[in-house]
Amino acid sequence: MGRGQGPTPDTDVLVVGAGPAGLTTALQAQAHGASVRVVDRRPHLTRPSRALMLHARALEGLRPLAVTGELLRRADTTPEARLHLGRRIVEARLGHADLPDTAFPHLTLVRQADVEAVLWQALQERGVHVDWGVEFRGLGRGGVQPEGGMVRAQLCRDGGGREEHDARFLAGCDGQAGTVRSITGARWEGGPYRVEAVLADLELDGPLDPGVLHVAVGSAGLTFLFALGEGATWRMLATRPADPQPAALFGQLGPAVPPGEVERLVRVSGLGAAVRDVRWSAQVALQHRLASSFGVDPVFLAGDAAHAHSPAGGQGMNNGILDALNIGLKLGFASTAGGPLPELLSSYHQERRLAARQVLALTHVIFFGEASPHPAARLARSILPALAPVLPFLLRRQWLTSKGIRLLAQPFVRYRSSAVSIDGTPRSVRWPRPGDRLPDAPASVAGREVRLHDLTALPGVHLLLERDAGPDALDALALPARAGHSPMVHVHRLSSHPGRGMVAVRPDGYVGFSCGEADPAQVGDWLRLVGALPS
Repeated sequence: MGRGQGPTPDTDVLVVGAGPAGLTTALQAQAHGASVRVVDRRPHLTRPSRALMLHARALEGLRPLAVTGELLRRADTTPEARLHLGRRIVEARLGHADLPDTAFPHLTLVRQADVEAVLWQALQERGVHVDWGVEFRGLGRGGVQPEGGMVRAQLCRDGGGREEHDARFLAGCDGQAGTVRSITGARWEGGPYRVEAVLADLELDGPLDPGVLHVAVGSAGLTFLFALGEGATWRMLATRPADPQPAALFGQLGPAVPPGEVERLVRVSGLGAAVRDVRWSAQVALQHRLASSFGVDPVFLAGDAAHAHSPAGGQGMNNGILDALNIGLKLGFASTAGGPLPELLSSYHQERRLAARQVLALTHVIFFGEASPHPAARLARSILPALAPVLPFLLRRQWLTSKGIRLLAQPFVRYRSSAVSIDGTPRSVRWPRPGDRLPDAPASVAGREVRLHDLTALPGVHLLLERDAGPDALDALALPARAGHSPMVHVHRLSSHPGRGMVAVRPDGYVGFSCGEADPAQVGDWLRLVGALPS
């Protein structure tokens, strides 16, 4: 099945860029019925990590793709931190937060390289291979063919070989300096920061507890030491005044930093350590940007191609993964639908641009406190050591740590105004509103005790029927699998939840439809709206 008449594409989806956003887009689209090709101009998978953290919402969204087990195996899910405040050291435990509505109630420290390796391996196992050393150069002859929504992409291989690839959809996940955004006409709104990041993998001498996160607070900014170095024990993240003319493109790893400068940054941090060896380093120019459009059918943007953040709060990789889970499911459903799905495809921009704007505001505020040279920010950092005596008391209060971890997982992101968030009649009052995340909670199904997120841990739409919904509703919703594909609609009756209503949970974990009565006609209309049920 396809969208409209016209030439047959080489694949349903062409993904440009094989970072976390691109690999997740490919996995999600393939899991929901699309044929996928991934290209990346890098010669191979391996590269130094920039991001080092996953939050609960990204892990929840990745769970149906069967990758979270391996991600957690490679991660530190019980991190401990040491806050260095002048001569005082304050301990903070960042695992096991009081968050009963998620299966991942903790900060998760994991290298971006490990995230990419796990996602890449999952694609390999599904028969989707990344074409390394292949660069997207723009649109080929014919460009975008509106009658079929086709994209003709011009690709160039290392060594000069050229080809054209036809796809129904193009997903630009090629970073802040990528090419795909330039063909959409989207404006790149925002500007550069006055500070830049310095990354380095180090061996250190000094009284630093091993295996924990060290954070040094100084008036000039914060310095982080993660026990996650690649080829060395420690990974340093520090900031310094930015060069007015950065030596690298924004968002990309720039040239190495002289060892003497790395040693200076460690020395002035107050960590009390000395650099024994600098194994690797890079400067990273930072900016805050937001694309004016996240795309129009058939070309879309995700991840760093759509928004650029500071490293504050560890949001960049997470936000890109959440973009990818959203657009991936929509491209998958749209690839196998019997007709066009304009509401579904336009909802990607509606949902994710607002979310990105909210996250950008959060990171902007955090980064101001962490690294801004503004006098107010420097003053706040300079007086923080005076609060050291009360910080242990505050940090022992689990509710405070839990609120911080929950905030980083983006609880404020909702899609209530989306074209595919629909309230049925009569309106349900027992479930989250359409557009809200489905929280995890205990439930019973056929005498079996489960969690809601256990039920939804498979690709596709999940219909949760309340206990007293009539058997006719269950029969009407027992939808057959599409020919040649795994079932994309799963029905569960919750004996633990009294009532006659139902809720439809999207593949990315958000409620798409709810109704006080399990009406097959209304939910069928919604399933056709999103492409989970053929027209």
